[in-house]
Amino acid sequence: MPLGARAADGGSAPFAIAHASSQPPVPGGTQRFAGQVRIDPLFQPKAPSRLSGGLVTFEPGARTAWHNHPLGQTLIVSSGRGWIQAWGDERQEIAAGDVVSIPAGVKHWHGATSTSGMTHIAPQEALDSKNVNWREQVTDEQYRKP
Repeated sequence: MPLGARAADGGSAPFAIAHASSQPPVPGGTQRFAGQVRIDPLFQPKAPSRLSGGLVTFEPGARTAWHNHPLGQTLIVSSGRGWIQAWGDERQEIAAGDVVSIPAGVKHWHGATSTSGMTHIAPQEALDSKNVNWREQVTDEQYRKP
């Protein structure tokens, strides 16, 4: 059936629309984030898909804890400026329009710079119903170190 076509019985099209107001935002939580973080859930996986996604907004100075993803993650920076760092590597700056591909299993953190907020869309796949493994918090010293 072509995209947007109606079923022969006059029923709805074969796709679903998740309206922005249908899933309320949630705070990031202090075990997984530091600072003010808001998560706007965008979509959950519908079998056979394993893909979910969220819009994550970091106020200046806010960031994730160290974590990794069993199948990797993509970040699409939609506004502001932020930082991302893989364990053992130097911190890198990211900005609106950047797309970051994080390989499976790489321990990392990401968040806003100390002076600018940052928002990104984070689609990710789950392996055995798990899309992230949370680790320890990023210390202030780790966050400030270039």
